[in-house]
Amino acid sequence: MIAEIIWPLLMLAGLVAGIFAGYPVAFVLAGIGILFAVAAGVPMLFLSTSVSRIYSGILTNWLLIAIPLFVFMGLMLERSGVAERLLKSLAGVFRGVPGGYAFAVAIIGIVMAASTGIIGASVVLMGMMALPTMLANRYDPKISCGLIAASGTLGILIPPSIMLIVLGDQLRVSVGELFMGAVGPGLLLGLLYVLYLVGVAIFQPHRMPAAETGEAQPFWRAFGTLAKDLLAPALLILAVLGTIVAGIATPTESAAIGAVGATILAISSGGLNLAVLRSALLDTTKTTAMILFVMMGATVFSVVFRKLGGDTLILDMFSSLGTSPYVVLFVIMALVFLLGFFLDWVEITLVVVPIVAPVVAGLDFGLPKEQTLIWFAIALAVNLQTSFLTPPFGYALFYLRGIAPKGVTIGMIYRGIIPFVVLQVIALVLVISFPQVALWLPAALN
Repeated sequence: MIAEIIWPLLMLAGLVAGIFAGYPVAFVLAGIGILFAVAAGVPMLFLSTSVSRIYSGILTNWLLIAIPLFVFMGLMLERSGVAERLLKSLAGVFRGVPGGYAFAVAIIGIVMAASTGIIGASVVLMGMMALPTMLANRYDPKISCGLIAASGTLGILIPPSIMLIVLGDQLRVSVGELFMGAVGPGLLLGLLYVLYLVGVAIFQPHRMPAAETGEAQPFWRAFGTLAKDLLAPALLILAVLGTIVAGIATPTESAAIGAVGATILAISSGGLNLAVLRSALLDTTKTTAMILFVMMGATVFSVVFRKLGGDTLILDMFSSLGTSPYVVLFVIMALVFLLGFFLDWVEITLVVVPIVAPVVAGLDFGLPKEQTLIWFAIALAVNLQTSFLTPPFGYALFYLRGIAPKGVTIGMIYRGIIPFVVLQVIALVLVISFPQVALWLPAALN
């Protein structure tokens, strides 16, 4: 009995120590699993079951083909110049309005999230295009940096999202329904950002003054330019998400449609050449390999963790919290939020979700089991989005710091993201309090 408690706790402690030591997470997960299997006397024949799980659950999983396709789609769309043209046309529409450029960044963050889902590319792209102009127009550096970092991370929640594909695979729920369920919370979060900017523009207009640079043009002409520049990403979004919603294509097939569509856009804009194609393919391979290697390592870890009684330990621990399912859910969400300060979404998803999923599936929230898991996955996705913004290891913060103009310090960026992290927590509370925010669209379309 004591061994069933000690070994899982030691495995978790070893995992934390290995990650903080700076070793690659995939190797830490697999290495800890093998090390403790040997130390605890687990038969090597049993350990070999992880090989069959890796083969059947990862290497031959048709669903996971969508990951490189969506990554490639995002990279090609970034290089097509669509985002740059759209940001300029949006800024033209909002010219003369306090906070106009900020509104343009928030809106393009939503549009590009539904088109790409590549966080690093979105943050760097908007940072390079928008941040110098915002600072030149005397915008508060903190709100400028916070907005760009937060808007750039919307792509991890708004479909097509790689994170939702991984969550669907881990929870064994429909990725198509997760895509539909994430639309409401994603738009809710974008709306909260816009409402915050409206409040700042009304009560603190000096932080976001009206633009003074750039050539003015009639509103009808600026709106016409916006409509023209919005057409390409709108068609791509319709091709990717519309085919899933209509039941014409699976998420994997729609990802292929998106990859082809983004390539056509890059060709039509003159932004595609051999060097760009090679760079996109190389970055796609690196990102996909990183995710798959972490999934393989997590499989080895989870097989040994369950063999040593880790799943029973976790179930007993959550059972001791009481009978209220919302208390258990609060503890899970608080744990994920805290882990987001130190780990990224891939590591949290592949380590934590397999452990807590059986716990959540057994709780009674007054919803069918399938809807409970979809709702939990969407709430978890909203929570995981904070991991890109929370210091010290928020990836969006480092992306932005790397391309920020001279004079923008990491302290400014840290202070700037605080209101947006608060807004993300508010969105999480709303999704948990009102499950239909995530469930209404899947129910309406089924």
